[in-house]
Formats: sequence, C-alpha cells, structure tokens
Amino acid sequence: MLNFIMLISRTRFVVIAATCLFLSGCADSVFVKAPPADVKKLVILHTNDHHGRFWHNEQGEYGMAARKTLLDKLRAQAKAQGQEVILLSGGDINTGVPESDMQMAEPDFKGMSLLGYDAMAIGNHEFDNPLSVLEKQHEWANFPLLSANIIDKTTGQYAYQATSVIQKGNISIALVGLTTTDTEVIGNPEYISHLAFTNPVAATKKALAEIRAAATPDITIAVTHMGHFTDAKHGINAPGDVTLARGMAQGELDVIIGGHSQEPVCMAQENQALTDYQPGDNCTPDKQNGTWIMQAHEWGKYVGKAEFEIINQEVNLVSYQLIPVNLINNKHKQTDGVQEKFVGGELEKDADIYQFLLPYQQKGEGKILKPVGSINGRLEGDRSIVRFQQTNLGRLIAAAQMAKVNADFGIISSGGIRNSIDAGEVNYKQILSVHPFKNRIVYVDMLGKELEQYLTTIAKYPPDSGAYTQFYGVSLQSVNGQIKDIRIQGQPIAANKQYRFSINSYNAAGGDGYPKLLEHPGYVATHYIDAEVLKEFISNNSPIDVTQYEPK
Repeated sequence: MLNFIMLISRTRFVVIAATCLFLSGCADSVFVKAPPADVKKLVILHTNDHHGRFWHNEQGEYGMAARKTLLDKLRAQAKAQGQEVILLSGGDINTGVPESDMQMAEPDFKGMSLLGYDAMAIGNHEFDNPLSVLEKQHEWANFPLLSANIIDKTTGQYAYQATSVIQKGNISIALVGLTTTDTEVIGNPEYISHLAFTNPVAATKKALAEIRAAATPDITIAVTHMGHFTDAKHGINAPGDVTLARGMAQGELDVIIGGHSQEPVCMAQENQALTDYQPGDNCTPDKQNGTWIMQAHEWGKYVGKAEFEIINQEVNLVSYQLIPVNLINNKHKQTDGVQEKFVGGELEKDADIYQFLLPYQQKGEGKILKPVGSINGRLEGDRSIVRFQQTNLGRLIAAAQMAKVNADFGIISSGGIRNSIDAGEVNYKQILSVHPFKNRIVYVDMLGKELEQYLTTIAKYPPDSGAYTQFYGVSLQSVNGQIKDIRIQGQPIAANKQYRFSINSYNAAGGDGYPKLLEHPGYVATHYIDAEVLKEFISNNSPIDVTQYEPK
C-alpha cells in the first residue's frame, strides 16, 4: 500500500501564523492557533467491466463469492478505523460469459445487490439487449444505475437517473454517472436510436450545478464508463476520463471512478502509464487538473481501494491499492517455503453468495456444455487478428448466415466476432462466446449498381476497428483506396442483376457506422439468431474442415 498524503481540488489554504516580536519590553510570545480540524474519513471501493463474471473461472480466479469475502473484510477494517465506505462500479455488467448472457445478467445484478453496491455507471454494453431487459435489470438492482449524458430525444430529459447524493455517516457524497458517447456508434441502433449521448463535460457541469443547488456535498465523484486514455490521447475512441478531468474547473470534481478501457490505471509518472502492472504491485492512480482517476482493470479481478480524508473541505488521498481477487500468482512468490497459488493468498468464497449463484451457474452450464459438432483446426476470432485481416472464422460465420437465408454472399463486421474456437469438439458455450449479442440475421435484395456502392463503402472501413468487414462469396481489390474488380461467386458484378446478401441486424441498422438498410425496399428481417445459425451450421457440416474457409 502506498502511504502518502496528496492534496486535491478545492484548495483553500488556511495560513496559520505564529509571531513573536522580540522588542524592548516584549515579555510574551503571541501564537495564532488553528481550530481543531473536522476530519472525515472515506474509503471508496470500486470495480468495473464485470462482463458476466459472476462465477469464478476454471482456475478458481475472481468470482463474486470471493469478492464478497474481500469486501466484508475491507468494510470491517474501515469500521475499526472510523472510516465510511462506498462501493461503486464503472459499468458494463452485461455480455461476455454465456451463463450470464443467457440469463440476461440476472445473477450479476442480483449478486451486486447482495454485495452492497451503492451505484454504477451505465455502460455501453447495458444496451446490448432490448431496453425492456435494462428495465428489468434496474429492478434486480437495489442501487441506482447512473448516466447524466444520455438524453431522451423525444422529451429532452434525462433518459436515466443522472445523479445521486448518498449520505455515509457524516459524509455527503455526490455522484454523477457518465457513458461513452461511442455508444451511439457501437451500440445497437435498434435499441438506442431515440437516445442522444451528449458531451460528458457539459453534462457533468449541468448535473453538479443541479446537485449543489440542493445540497452541499463533501466530495464529488464521477462514476464513468468512458475509458482512461493517457494524456487524453484517445485516438479513434471517444474522449474519456482524462478529457473530462481537464474540461472541469479545478475543484469541481474530486474523483473519477471509471471503466470501459479495461485496464489498471496505474501511473509511472505524470502522463505516463505503467504498462507492465502485475497483481500485488503498488499502484498510483492518475491525477489530472486536481482530479484523481481510478480504474480496476476488468471482470472483478481486483477491488480498487482508495482511502480519503476530508479536512476543511480539502479532499486528500491517503492511500490507494488494487487488491487482487484470487488471481494466479505468475511471479511464483514463496511464502515460508511454500508457493502461493494466488497473489496474497486465497480468499474463501462467501458461502451465502456461492449458494445463491450456484443454481444460475448450473442452469447455464446445463444448456451450453453439450457438444454440437467438431472442427479439425482453430477458427480464428481473436480481436488482435480478426479486426485486421480476413480469417477462417469470419468467413465461416458469413457462409453460415448466407446459407441460412439462401443469399449470394455474406458479410459481418469483425466487432460481432468476440472469440476464437479451438480444434476438437465444439459446444454451445464456445459458440455463444463468439456471438454473445443475440443479433438477428437479415438479408437484402439489391441491384448490382447499388450494391457496388455499398460494398465500396464498407470495404474501406479501416483495420483495428469493429467495422472491419469479413466477407464470404464476394471478392474485390483495394488499390490506393480505390475498390475495383468486385466479383460475386467468382463472377464480375452486373449492374442490372439483383443479388441477395446476408448481414446481421446490428450492422443493417447502422451499427459500427454501416449504411442503414432498414428502409431499403429489399430489406427482410428474420427471427434467426446469429449464435443459433452458427450452431446449426457446425452441427450439420461436422466435422468442419477449417481450411475450406481460409482467406484467399
């Protein structure tokens, strides 16, 4: 743990003068004495980017039952030291593990309620499902889901709860929720077209003004799902937490508890991130314009713990650490001659939480672990590859969807491919890890002359983005940014011939920036779900020879 005092924001200096004038006839020294300070002590505990990890993994790492044990321990320590505690999440509870996805993250939200979360930011993956699911998740949570920059276009009002003022003992805590504006691009347009994702700085200023008109908080915290980008260098991403901190007046915002970029925010020095952080290492969070920025990696691997003292309206960070939750010890540390499996030792699983979550895990496993087919090699869907080049998995998926709707060719954006599948038997869990979003398959009938323009547009989407397109049944050449020699099933495209292509509902609705097709006269929506289509294709064609889908 780092032990240091770091003064932040609201800098209101009290100058204490002690004066003694040694003049002829001066008998006494005169001291100006400061009044005793009213010290308020607060511990902020935080996680982010949970992504369905309510259960521990195959190696026994993380999981909500072990997290509950740690949280209970930290709360007991805080109580003994006269500290109040607040527990926050940087959002993205949904999407990532099939056992959770199939149950709409019910075990996750109900589990968070039992763990005692006080509030969370609404993440972009909270919009992966129809909004009726998000409404149900609000009911499962006994804490507020916050975002001040999501506006209902029809009313001009907040679409969700924007802020919360929470009283912990004698400490008044103001919370403002924020969601990445990239949600408009990466979220499912079918579900969010009526929502506007507004500038986070403007939204925060407005929300804090509303809070301060009715209350006088001791500390202000933005609970965000926007990402930490060192020195505000956000590249193709929407601006994140550093931009927010720099956009506020110094003293307006004390702390940012973030998510979205899924990293431990630990700094080597000012505006230089520590890139090789390992569990158990010291962690100094980022500080921008007087605001501390914190993020606890992902999946509940860590619980972030920040200890603050509030003295005469100054908010001081006393210590900070990322506490691992049963993470495998890759450093091979020895304790009394015995190698620890987990960094810092094993946290026992809380029995009540374990028993509460067990039926959800068993229910999920029962549906997804049976083999549906087999493959003779690896189907490549890793993010670092599938967003840069054509892969056999991308082509197989497009082929499966194309065949399901009797199309001439198929396309899918790489952002819809979330995992690889290794050689051997394939079960439904593996398929759901590839397709966690439950997108429907649609098809479009389009004349060649219009199709040529459409293909030219999507073929230009750059690598290293979810928009990068995987093709099957169509070929083309890109030379100096110009698209030429488009062929469908090996034949040159004909201007007046009608073609049919398959695509998922997310891309057809404009997801990942694709041209919108919903109003096209040749657009037809089906009720086929992408994961089900892939499952059926692998089952019907097993054993799959992966070499048949290698890029050419």
